[in-house]
Amino acid sequence: MRMRFFAPLLLLPLLAQAQMYRWVDDSGKVHYSDRAPLSGAKNVKKQSMSAGQGSTPPLPYALQQPARNFPVTLYTSEACGETCVQARELLNKRGVPYSETTVADEAGLAQLKKLSGGNVVPVMTVGREIYKGFESEAYKAALDNAGYPSSSMLPPGVQARQPVAAAVPKAAPAPAAAEAEGKPATAPPETANTAAPK
Repeated sequence: MRMRFFAPLLLLPLLAQAQMYRWVDDSGKVHYSDRAPLSGAKNVKKQSMSAGQGSTPPLPYALQQPARNFPVTLYTSEACGETCVQARELLNKRGVPYSETTVADEAGLAQLKKLSGGNVVPVMTVGREIYKGFESEAYKAALDNAGYPSSSMLPPGVQARQPVAAAVPKAAPAPAAAEAEGKPATAPPETANTAAPK
């Protein structure tokens, strides 16, 4: 009995290297096989089963919870310079999974203004909280409050920065750092130093 259970498990590494086929026979029964079906098969689907293809190691539980409940997004621009680099480095060093949105045109700038009330970057959101400019202690406190570990727990080969977000999402204004240094997302308008709302 025990052998019947373990025998299929021993075949899994071999199946993981093969092409798999799924099809439906004349009686409506679904079949899976590593061999191509006969010509009368319906709804034939070929699936590559190579091991590890497109898969990334799962995040540790200590990171899964805050990442789900309080996702982090960093808004930057090419004009931001060293301030955005420091914000990015803090998140990377701490191993906080985050997405980065680069404000690069008028539409992006308008969305940033709607989100943060200004055009100064960097802007970090942690869940619905908005932090304008960069002040390392305020960033650390925000991440602590959200439950992110104080040092990186990312599995080897996993980067903190996630794929770039396409647009600036709407978020409710919330308390931010008392004072933060930032740079305009585009040329002139706002000053570099902004006091975030309390």
